[in-house]
Amino acid sequence: MATQKMSSSVEKIKERLSIVDVVSPYVKLEKAGASYKAKCPFHNEKSPSFFVSPDRGTYYCFGCGAKGDMFTFVEEFEGLEFRDALKSLALKAGVELVRELPGEKNEKDRLFHVVESAVLFFESQLKNNASVLEYLQKRGLTDETILKWNIGFVPAEWRMLYDHNKAKNISDADMLATGLIKKSEDGSKYYDVFRGRIMFPIFDANGRPVAFSGRIFTDDGKSPKYLNSPATVLFNKSEVLYGFDRAKSAIRRLNYSILVEGQMDLILSHQSGLVNTVASSGTALTEQHLRRLLRLSPRVMFAFDSDSAGFSATKKSAELALRIGMEVKVAILPAGEDPASLVAKNAELWKKALKDGKHIIDFYADSLLSKNLDRRILAREIKASVLPFVLEVESSTEQAHFIKSLGEKVGLKEDALWMDLKALQQIRKLTSVVSESAKSSVFPSPANVSANVKIGSQSRLNGIERRLMGIMFWQESKKNQTSAEAIRKRLAEVAGADFARTSEDSALIEKEKLIFEAEQYYEHSTKFESDLEELFINLEEEMLKEDLGNKMAELHKAETGQDSGRAKEILTECNMITLRLAELRKKQ
Repeated sequence: MATQKMSSSVEKIKERLSIVDVVSPYVKLEKAGASYKAKCPFHNEKSPSFFVSPDRGTYYCFGCGAKGDMFTFVEEFEGLEFRDALKSLALKAGVELVRELPGEKNEKDRLFHVVESAVLFFESQLKNNASVLEYLQKRGLTDETILKWNIGFVPAEWRMLYDHNKAKNISDADMLATGLIKKSEDGSKYYDVFRGRIMFPIFDANGRPVAFSGRIFTDDGKSPKYLNSPATVLFNKSEVLYGFDRAKSAIRRLNYSILVEGQMDLILSHQSGLVNTVASSGTALTEQHLRRLLRLSPRVMFAFDSDSAGFSATKKSAELALRIGMEVKVAILPAGEDPASLVAKNAELWKKALKDGKHIIDFYADSLLSKNLDRRILAREIKASVLPFVLEVESSTEQAHFIKSLGEKVGLKEDALWMDLKALQQIRKLTSVVSESAKSSVFPSPANVSANVKIGSQSRLNGIERRLMGIMFWQESKKNQTSAEAIRKRLAEVAGADFARTSEDSALIEKEKLIFEAEQYYEHSTKFESDLEELFINLEEEMLKEDLGNKMAELHKAETGQDSGRAKEILTECNMITLRLAELRKKQ
């Protein structure tokens, strides 16, 4: 009797979940024949070009070229490695993962355990410290909130956490790698990084603790008020937003996010019912942070402190948000107040501040008007401080609205404002040209868009390399040398022998991990050959895009140097690349 093949974890997950099940919680899908369409979550666009095919189990964006299956989507959207995406979808599908990658539990698993252990230790210390609990309650936190956010405390002892961890057989190396301890200057002993602080665990997008922010409890006048974990394998402060794991569903549902500065601001905002709030947690807001919010909603409300530092932070963050296509509003906070203090007094005051929020352009225009400046100085300040925001607005109609509104508010002629705006636009273009020409490789549109598809993770080209190397190593591990050599030879033909050799040398570091990924994907796949062919087509396409980018940079240089002969040669080469790209797209 024939034995039934066991499905791999990937196949089991695909049997229980459809691509629509996975994508729809992140993106609003609309039926389009046998497929679904939406605005692409990986780049900013006005009309839908992102299509999801339930039959093929794949997605594709005609705008930026993003494509893949449910695993790729979760990897790119959440910024996860394949193994973590596999775990996330297995949990959603109710599939038990029975095999660990050789060498697991790997480094990340061990470090997660170390951080989780520290969370429990800090929580236990808080329970034993009545004065800290009383302080938190006076700040407005309920007992339920303290438990919900895993708030803890660490006494002002030099090695309290270190000794606790050593008793649990946690190694010095793992404690160092999580940023929980430091080595003394003479290298003879270790000591705790966090001492005498209220501890706020920082969680990743999947709700796992990855770092800490500690607030000093008794101010000694020397130590910083807040101390954050350093960058680690688990924690990248340029990507992690405090509270994002708990706010993401509400942001998607309510179609806007509230961005505050500190932990107490966020926690009390959630306690008041505004669960679409996230915090920058004392770090500078980055494009990665904002793009993570943009994927859920293009609308954001800034609610930074009303002091000068908060005012400055709002300006920088708002410019960045507008630049990537977000609609930006600002909550007007009373002087000397922050979200936490408003909620502690009366949650309705905080909600009113949000309700009365203004568009960033109106906010800064009104701020300048309130200073009663001389007319000429006011006009100069409007050009310097407000028009740059107008320039970032994508819609011409909206730009016209703000120019008209500004003219009426400040008593300036619209024609003069338009002239100033065009002057700023020209300066921006010139700056952009200089910046682009300084780069060694410049992608033309739309390839320039695709270069930003996977923020904070490997480029699409590197992702294809990894998959091919994983398949090759996997075939070798199964003693299928003929298949492995065929892949190695094809790789050299498509991308060049040097590229293939360098890729293989780099991939050896992650060989076991790559074998695991390939095996999970293809062990029981009925489409292995067609998937492999598609990978090679994708690889050639990305190589050609990169080559086209380099040619465009050469073309710009030739035209700037008035070398018309070389410019014609490059144009011919560009046309040949474009024709080959068109041929490849027909095969897909």
